[in-house]
Order: sequence, then structure tokens, then C-alpha cells
Amino acid sequence: ELFAIDGCKMPSDASKEWSGTFKELAEKREKLRRLVRHHLLEHYARDEAETEADLDRDIRQAKTILSLDAAMNKVDRFLKTHSPRMGQGKRSKEVKSNVTDNESAKMTTSKGTIQGYNGVATVDKKHQVIIDAQAFGEGQEHHTLQPVLERVKARFKKLGIADNIYQQGTIVTADTGFANEANMKYLHERQINGYVPDNQFRSRDPRFAEQKDKYGKRHQNLPDKGWKATFPASEFQYDPVTLSCICPNGESLTYRGQREAENGKVRAHFEGRLLQCRHCPKKHRCMQNPASADHRNGAGRQVSFTIKRDGQPSYTDWMKHRVDSQQGKEIYSHRMSVVEPVFGNIGTTKRLNRFGLRGKKKVQGQWQLYCLIHNIEKLANYGRLGT
Repeated sequence: ELFAIDGCKMPSDASKEWSGTFKELAEKREKLRRLVRHHLLEHYARDEAETEADLDRDIRQAKTILSLDAAMNKVDRFLKTHSPRMGQGKRSKEVKSNVTDNESAKMTTSKGTIQGYNGVATVDKKHQVIIDAQAFGEGQEHHTLQPVLERVKARFKKLGIADNIYQQGTIVTADTGFANEANMKYLHERQINGYVPDNQFRSRDPRFAEQKDKYGKRHQNLPDKGWKATFPASEFQYDPVTLSCICPNGESLTYRGQREAENGKVRAHFEGRLLQCRHCPKKHRCMQNPASADHRNGAGRQVSFTIKRDGQPSYTDWMKHRVDSQQGKEIYSHRMSVVEPVFGNIGTTKRLNRFGLRGKKKVQGQWQLYCLIHNIEKLANYGRLGT
């Protein structure tokens, strides 16, 4: 048995124009307050010399004032009754909240930026039936793998099929969005036969060595976003013993500590002081945004280096070895043919390509109904219901 896990991002009944961090929403509230004050002052100024011809314009302006005031109160009420929303990454930081549905997320897809949910489905290879469906209000997928696997295990145990389905020879596959060190450790410790590649596994495959020469670079026709070449980390003098770093201009950077990356590797981080970078003659060749060093709230050049682990492999290295093996390549090649046609059937054939509700609980129910429609069709055409 093989299970394929993937996510399908869909918009919901939430407006992305009403999303932002608490700082951005506070600025939006002040902007609306200034607009209300401006229209009121303009309205009072015309009251003294008002004519009958100005009556229609005054009515429209009064409606505008009411709309702006309602929007301002809406944002103000949200800021007073909610707290900042924190992300699911290793380094917890604030993500954008949403006034219309604070459990949804602002996500980037191939069709643009949407405000909605990520419907994660687990599909079996033998029958292409969805065995688990959950909705998550985050664009990142790596934190969804463990709850999905736990739910699948509990469901098979409840049905009396197996106490632990993963110990019955079941293979689990997921794409690169689910790969991080914590998930690899989870699979290894629970002896789950999983294949979850990192985002560099294609570049290690010799079969794709000439792909760029033959077909060209991916996204080569996209507009230039202004990203310029700067001094790479190799131009900095890094001493792993003393944990010090010298920039190309000869200045010593400030050590900012060590952090573990998503691939399990520990990196040492350094940052240039504001006064160093502000007056540096090489800052236009060193920084993406040299102007950020010109004010006190900015930052200097930041650079990081991988700290060698004395040959000790990580759980990500263990998964790399599995995926890069001949058996791993053969097994992982089935993932796309298992789960992607299911999403195509739901989103394109059935046109169930958006959620019409708000709130994670309601959206999850709707996502499970979408998946149920797919399963009923499978049973009707190929199962016992078709006989």
C-alpha cells in the first residue's frame, strides 16, 4: 500500500484586502480615521454656502463618511478583541491576520495571491480514494504532516484494519513542501516508511543534469524584480573556531548566534552594525537595499555560515539517502500520479475550486464534502455501488 499526501490551496469567503499584521492594520485604521475627518471638515465648510445643486453631492458624501466610519470601527474592534497571530515556523514570528476570517491565510499560488485555506488530502494508490482530508489556515505545509499521519493511523485503528497501519508495509510519500528536520525525525523515530524529498533532490539526480541546457531555466520570462548580485558569503572571512566574521571592507561583523535551519543544519549568523554599513564605500555592492542602513530602524548586511557537525548525519541526510536511491526514485515517482489527478477531478472537473464559508471548522467540513464527492464517484464507477 502507498499513501500520497499533498495540499490544494483554495480561496475562501475572506477578503485579502482586510489582511495585515497588527502594525499594518493599525496604520489602516489611522488612514481611515484621517479620511473620515477630511470628509467631515469638507462637509462642514460647504454647509455655510450650500445651494440646492449641492444637495446630491452632500448625500453621496454623507454615505461615504458612513462607509469609512464603519470600516474604521471594524478594524478598531478587531484590534481590541484579537491578539497578533504567530506563524508555525521554527522561529515564531507574526504573520498577517485577517479581519474577515482570522483563521484563513494569505497564500501565494500559481494563479496569484489568495486568502483562503490549504486542503490537505491523503490518497491511496491502489484505489485512488481519499482516506483523510483536513483544512489548514496556513500556506506552509511542513507542520501539517504529523497531524495528518496521526489522524490516518487513528482512523485505521478505529476501523479495526490495523493497530498501526505504518507497520504493515505501508509507504508514505509527500512533496518537498512537507520536508523539514522535525518531520524527518518523526518518520525515523516511528519507523514510518516515508519518502519526503528536500527541494534540492532534482539537482542531485544525474538524469536532470542537462535539463536547463535543453529546456532553459524555469520562470525565465518573469519580470525582473530588482534582485541584484551582491558579495556572496564566500567573500567574507569566517572563522568557525572563534565564531568571528570579517566583511570585504575589513570590518568585524557582530555575531548573532546559531539557529537550526529547516534542513537540520546549524548556521552561525552575523550582522554588520548600522554605522559600519552606513558609511561603507562598498555598501551598494554588498547590500540589496543600501538605504536600510541610513535610518535607526534599519539593518546592516547579514550573512550566515553552516557549522560542520563533525560528520554526524542529520535526519534530513537520512531521507536524502532514501530518496536518492534507485528504489526511492521509483517509489516517489508514483506520488504525482496518485494525488494530482484527485485534485484535478475536484477542482477542475467538478469545479469545486473555492470555499464558500468562513472559519476553519466550517471550511474543513466543506473540504471533506468535496473529497466525499470524489470518493462516491470512485465507488459508483469502480466499486460495489457500480454493480
